[in-house]
Amino acid sequence: MEKRIENYDVVVVGGGAAGMTAALYAGRARLKTLLIEKSLIGGLATYTSEVENYPGFPEGVDGTELMKLFDKQFRKFGVNVKLTDVKSIERLDSIWNVSTFRTDYHAKAVIIATGGRPRLTGAAGEDKYCDKGISFCATCDAARYTGKKVMVVGSGDAAIEEGIFLTRFCSEVVVSVVHDEGIMDANEVAREKALSNSKMRFIWNTGVDSFEGGDLLERVNLKNLKTGEIITEEVDGCFLFIGYLPNTKLVENLVELNNRGYVVTNEDMETSQPGIFAAGDVRAKTLRQVATAVGDGAVAGYMAERYIGELETIENNILSKDKVLAYFYNACDENDRTLLKELEDFAGKNNLETAGIDTYKSDRIQKILGAPACPSAILFKNGKAVHSASICRECGFDSFAPYL
Repeated sequence: MEKRIENYDVVVVGGGAAGMTAALYAGRARLKTLLIEKSLIGGLATYTSEVENYPGFPEGVDGTELMKLFDKQFRKFGVNVKLTDVKSIERLDSIWNVSTFRTDYHAKAVIIATGGRPRLTGAAGEDKYCDKGISFCATCDAARYTGKKVMVVGSGDAAIEEGIFLTRFCSEVVVSVVHDEGIMDANEVAREKALSNSKMRFIWNTGVDSFEGGDLLERVNLKNLKTGEIITEEVDGCFLFIGYLPNTKLVENLVELNNRGYVVTNEDMETSQPGIFAAGDVRAKTLRQVATAVGDGAVAGYMAERYIGELETIENNILSKDKVLAYFYNACDENDRTLLKELEDFAGKNNLETAGIDTYKSDRIQKILGAPACPSAILFKNGKAVHSASICRECGFDSFAPYL
């Protein structure tokens, strides 16, 4: 089957808070923008019953409702949305090809906002009871356990806050914590609320040893990490909140990842590949919250706009010319500025067009074209680089003469 091809300025992969914000910024900049999400618009934020630390909502807000507002806002700027799975991303000359089952989307810039997925315990029986008693979303599944006993595994913000939420429905919430008594990874407010909640009971220094039951989960066997004792808890359900793993399989051979599998970016959300940006929980960062995802998405969308503008500069001022000498310099460097006069003299003698690229605020054009460190130059003929070299005061631009 021959695939369709659609052309865009920006393709955003992932429809969580970061992806929607990036799409909003790109769409508002009047770039032709596509957002691709394989399952649920809103991402992991939709699993949170109450978001209390997102600015502008002093009373807190339901995560699903907040994401609905995000969804409504970014679509206002003409962003197209496709609910499908991305199979691959690869370079095709000067563009990126984002491939799905039926369609290839060609883009000048791609923003990776694929987020993460829940981490599993690896305990025996876990595979059998996922979605048959093991859950990852209290908001989604709490009502199912009304009046019943459940377990929560974890002690971070998500585990403790969702455990508190579960007490609205459940008769008892047992929490397995790997730390010593009283120690949690959650914020202090959530910790105090949980310890004072009469429906919550904590089993300290434990991890999951196995999950057991019939067709549905019936018990969780915990192992004391200090004594090795097995503690069996009869439960109707178990919620795992032990962190997330980044969804980076799509780009694992495309961009640099750190030793934990997260995408490495700079503060401009740029990855190791020019034209590929990353935002949100998929990138290496300290704090993974809706607020930081929004910040990442805003920067990624803005920088994608700048990157595309720089591509247009390259096309209009360099690649579309019959013959042009591009000079890369730092306007704050006296030596680099002095060489501008020599460039004018050399170009005048050889009837040659020039393009001066100041790298003081941004060196992206220099990186895209593969120029040596400043001061340097590249000679282009009919859009192709024929010679590049660093420039010094002694030799000037003479090394380019044989290539004219």
